[in-house]
Amino acid sequence: MSFPDKEKRQKCWDSRDRYWECLDKSGDQMEKCMEVRAVYETTCPSQWIACTFIVAASILYRYGDWFRHHIIVTLSVLVAWYFSFLIIFILPLDVTSTAYRQCVQEHTFYTEEQRSNETANLSTTVVPHIIPSNETSVCKLPWSYVPENVLPQLWRVLYWTSQFLTWFVLPLMQSYTKAGDFTVKGKLKSSLIDNAIYYGSYLVIATILLIYLAAKPDFEFDWPKLKAIAASASNTWGLFWLVLLLGYGLVDIPRSVWRSAIPGPLLSRLYFKAAKLNAEKSEAEENLEDYLEALQVALTRISPSDPLRKNAETISDKLPLEWRERMKRKSVNSNQMNESDLNEKSLVRLHRQVIRALQRQHRTETQWYNLVEKIFDLEDVHRNIGSHEHYFKPSFEPVRSTWLARIRSPTLEWYWKCLLRRYVCQGLAMVLALLSVLVVWSELTFFNASPVLSIFAIFVNLAKEYYDYLSIELVSIATIAYMCVCAYSTVLKIRVLNLYYLAPHHQTDEYSLIFSGMLLCRLTPPMCLNFLGLIHMDSHIIKARLMETYYTQIMGHMDVLPIISDGFNIYFPMAILGLCLATYFSLGARFLTFIGFQQFVDDEDDITADLAEEGRELIKREKRKRQRAEDSECRRRNVDINNFARAERNRETGGLLVKRESSRSELFGSTSDNMSNEDDRYDQLFMQASRRIGDDVGSTPATLLTGSTDYRSSYTRSGPAPPRNFFDDV
Repeated sequence: MSFPDKEKRQKCWDSRDRYWECLDKSGDQMEKCMEVRAVYETTCPSQWIACTFIVAASILYRYGDWFRHHIIVTLSVLVAWYFSFLIIFILPLDVTSTAYRQCVQEHTFYTEEQRSNETANLSTTVVPHIIPSNETSVCKLPWSYVPENVLPQLWRVLYWTSQFLTWFVLPLMQSYTKAGDFTVKGKLKSSLIDNAIYYGSYLVIATILLIYLAAKPDFEFDWPKLKAIAASASNTWGLFWLVLLLGYGLVDIPRSVWRSAIPGPLLSRLYFKAAKLNAEKSEAEENLEDYLEALQVALTRISPSDPLRKNAETISDKLPLEWRERMKRKSVNSNQMNESDLNEKSLVRLHRQVIRALQRQHRTETQWYNLVEKIFDLEDVHRNIGSHEHYFKPSFEPVRSTWLARIRSPTLEWYWKCLLRRYVCQGLAMVLALLSVLVVWSELTFFNASPVLSIFAIFVNLAKEYYDYLSIELVSIATIAYMCVCAYSTVLKIRVLNLYYLAPHHQTDEYSLIFSGMLLCRLTPPMCLNFLGLIHMDSHIIKARLMETYYTQIMGHMDVLPIISDGFNIYFPMAILGLCLATYFSLGARFLTFIGFQQFVDDEDDITADLAEEGRELIKREKRKRQRAEDSECRRRNVDINNFARAERNRETGGLLVKRESSRSELFGSTSDNMSNEDDRYDQLFMQASRRIGDDVGSTPATLLTGSTDYRSSYTRSGPAPPRNFFDDV
């Protein structure tokens, strides 16, 4: 998939101009324009669809691993992300199209019969294809106008496909990925059983709802009403979680951006997080080692001729090479498991436990790696801020070689990281905070039709008067995208739901990718409906006569239950204010700390300070380990360079120096061995002393175990030099 070429884009714009001209025609002249209309309706909307697909595929490529994950999982998540993004990007086009149709409807002459039909069914009234010329001069056509026969069909495909994915396909696929059975049939059976309880609760609620509706004397069941009930029930469920997630994200996102501007206070929080994450990482590794010990016992007790041997080897093949070698080196007691315990059911259970343990270990390891990289970067910024050279000196060279790392300049990097980024983050945080305030205020007042109090509704109405459709689309896309970021990022930060983690650079597992697809499909439709209520484009909320968007026509409304349509959907979003205040004053973190789940509250708390100090020591240990690994790599590289230079000299001299070099090697062979022994002995002494002596990262200069270039270059050939204050305890 690629962007349309220049000729295709020009064809689209030319056909659009002719399409506008055709709207002024009537009678025989209109028939001549049918070909122009067909070109415009098939060419221009496809560009939006193609661009959205490229965005979804690029994001999935960044987080997922197309070569390691199953192709069905990748395609399902891609469709879920793609359709959810389409809803976000195409809904503003539906808003502008509805505004244009409403303007045409208000200025077009209708007969009395047409007026009575419009009054009877306002939401389904469509604009005639033939519009008088005097009306098009009043109502300007939007630059991104989508024909009226495209959006209804598109919404049906997008909505019902995403709902089918999120309620049926993706949950089964998620359970399938963690099932411990060894056959496809067994995995499908386990996934169905795993989701039986999940769907049973929804079935009970649906049964109660249908019984309540059947008790009404004037209610009749038909297929359109059942679809409307199912869609409204799903949207009500999504609105409940959306309000809870937005209440946290609308405050946390601007505050996080503001904190990232100043690295000093943020480092304390990250040290605290490092201590907790390291404990979780150690627990995950111990849990995995326990299951691997049981697997090693099973491999020892099961003979190669036993049919269960293949199942045990299937479990072993899923282990990374590092853990497989660790399992082989570890000695276990093979008598701790009876022969009766080794059956297919026990291996299935062990397989499921190993899969979950591997997912948890991989998640914590990835989180730890990303957190360490972030702390190293913040420490470098904190150390280089006071530099008068205006030259950024990192502790370590970037691991990943990107195009930005190849073209960057240390001077430009200093001005960006140490000077400009602070003001950019603070300015962005203030903009996001203002947007959060607008969202909260609009959520509190969107149901009030007269006077109009919702800020977004005021803006849209004002833009309609001046036919500024581009501003409506840009503001709509920005607002919906910001609400999505606030809601989805909250899920990844909640401690209870810490089973899922989206890691960049192809490090996200299948389980987390499927969950993200489910989340997008479930929360995006109610979020869009909520946004339509904020801009007063939903007549069932503000109780006013206006033209419905095609989106709300397809989605329907929960009019069969007044308690939901007149109560929950209108007044429950007001709970966002209370949740935002609780998040601002950290009431949730204080409550969790009170009941025993330690959270970062403030620097004055003793437990918080102890954990932050523990995290600081862990980061210093990680830095020393990486420093030793880099020094070893540097020495090995120098040895390879020397060997290559010696080989080149021998080749140039025709082998005349071979005898001299061999004699010199015999002469100094014993000396080299003694020097290598001294280096090994000194490395051991250095490691023991490093464990005893603690040095403060924030107060040490750049040459103290930070891996600066000047410090490393002084001992690349003669081994690591002793750090400062090495003999202070003598």
